[in-house]
Amino acid sequence: MTTPHSPSNYPLGSAVPPFTQHAISVSLPTWADNVGYEEGEKRVVDAMVTGYPRFFIHRRIEKLARICELKFGAANEKCMLYPSKKVADQCRSFMLDRASLAGTPTHARLVQYHIYPEDTPVPSTQHTVELHIVLFPADAWPFAKQFWQHTGLGISSRLADYCLSLLPVESPNSPVLSSTSPRTPFKTLNKHYSVKRAPQSSSFGSPLPLSSNLQEELSKDQNIYLEERYGRNLPVNAGSQAKRAMRRRIAGVLIRDNWEDCPNGPCAGAQDAEVGPSHRGVKDVTEDDVYLFPTGMSAIWNAHQLILGTRPPVKSVCFGFTYTDTLKILQKWGPGCHFLGHGLDSDIDALETIIKQELSANPSALPIAALFTEFPSNPLLRSADLSVLRALADKYNFVIVIDETIGNFVNVDVLQHADVVVSSLSKIFSGDANTMGGSLILNPQSRHYATLKAHMSATYEDTYFDEDAIFMERNSRNFAWRIRIIDENTLAVCDFLRSRSIAGGTSIPSPVIKEVFYPKYITTENYLSCKLPEGGYGGLFSLTFTSTAASKAFFDNMPFQKGPSLGTNFTLACPYTILAHYLELGWAAEYGVEEGLVRISVGMEEKQGLLEGFKVALRAAEAAM
Repeated sequence: MTTPHSPSNYPLGSAVPPFTQHAISVSLPTWADNVGYEEGEKRVVDAMVTGYPRFFIHRRIEKLARICELKFGAANEKCMLYPSKKVADQCRSFMLDRASLAGTPTHARLVQYHIYPEDTPVPSTQHTVELHIVLFPADAWPFAKQFWQHTGLGISSRLADYCLSLLPVESPNSPVLSSTSPRTPFKTLNKHYSVKRAPQSSSFGSPLPLSSNLQEELSKDQNIYLEERYGRNLPVNAGSQAKRAMRRRIAGVLIRDNWEDCPNGPCAGAQDAEVGPSHRGVKDVTEDDVYLFPTGMSAIWNAHQLILGTRPPVKSVCFGFTYTDTLKILQKWGPGCHFLGHGLDSDIDALETIIKQELSANPSALPIAALFTEFPSNPLLRSADLSVLRALADKYNFVIVIDETIGNFVNVDVLQHADVVVSSLSKIFSGDANTMGGSLILNPQSRHYATLKAHMSATYEDTYFDEDAIFMERNSRNFAWRIRIIDENTLAVCDFLRSRSIAGGTSIPSPVIKEVFYPKYITTENYLSCKLPEGGYGGLFSLTFTSTAASKAFFDNMPFQKGPSLGTNFTLACPYTILAHYLELGWAAEYGVEEGLVRISVGMEEKQGLLEGFKVALRAAEAAM
């Protein structure tokens, strides 16, 4: 375990974790840096070497896209890169639809690009890549970026790396490497972890030489050697075994799944691995009920596509203030959604009112198609009354989709109440913040199971790049052990902060903390109804303060890493509302998500060091008053 460090150790714009080629977070160490990011401030944008993958195009993907634009694009055309024709078609359809709705019709075309190793005869038995390119006019970039961001279906930086390894090395005068135009941020119609200026030179900005990232000083062969030599990963050609291991792990069917059982590789993925009944709390769950996706958001997007493909065309419900892109998916695909953004028991009454109104208007129609909720929610850590929602779903025949990312299945059992459970594996399941992934589980005891299973069997497409899966499998082998440590750390930190908050009834004069949002204190009864006997309250909490000055001082003085994402093995914080809802601060505040809210994901650092770090931040906040 590690101890906290000074914020100066994490320079603005550097990778989080440091020196990690495929890091999924970026250092934004001060409140002003986060505002500057949202404002497109040059000092911030120019400092960034990476970012969260759905909002920041990795430089290896930039480079590959630039090659594709030069090879296949017409004048003033930009591109997006996808792993399959099906996904590329969906991107094009979305772009045409949204552009038409905006009154700015556009066009897009697809190119299928087979990439073979250099000097390899065609056809070849060697592994090749089939890349699907969506080309479009530069002014249609905002629509293309929306699809990339909302769905999480774009190619990963590791897949881009592999494609580039198969292509000839560019000469020093290549336009791909020699461009000197500054890196230009992008603008999206849905504002989130994005900046305000539109692209000028290329859709992804100008790639930097490989040496710009210190991690890339290691060659591809060196990285592979280190991973395989020390038993951390399977060989790079064993993706199917890694995916099988993860599906079994998520299904809860492994009899043994300890790191020490297989120090040189995941026995969990072997054909003869010992499996038994699932410990997920639902009878007959198997690995075949688990589907893997390249990101958590792509799992949610596919869950919504599953609903659209199996249910009548009526609205769904977003119950609670969910992660921003979940709501955007429900709004932008299909007939729309009802948003019950507080996610409290009182919203269940509002839900019943909506259902009755829909039935009154059309008694023969299904009132709603599905209900999507997080357990608990991000960032307010509210837990819905799943038993009551399940009873309503059975009564009115709608599907329940639960995102268990924050609670995780070591701490809570939500599958018993759901028809579909989704999760972002990029978070605590991985912990290392160096790869992305998502999962979707079907409940075999659901009344809708046969229909949902048939649709998934007919439509599921595995676009999860093998190398990403291999890293994810390695990272997840000890995730249950890590969660126990993080649960314990978070409980200690939250109890301390709560004791000095207004909501906690502190007797100290002029407290600066208003509320600690954490399942132990928020909608507690609902959380406890699903909490496992050995489970904890999770590793995420949020704070609100009595003034913006206190929020800023607390955030700026936390001696921890700061950037987007959560569920890391190290403590990671962000001014959530600034990053997620910068252009809609008033709207978010209506649902209790205040502008000054600070969200903190606690890691595995030594407990006393963590507490000392939070005391430093608290003293700074108190001094700012």
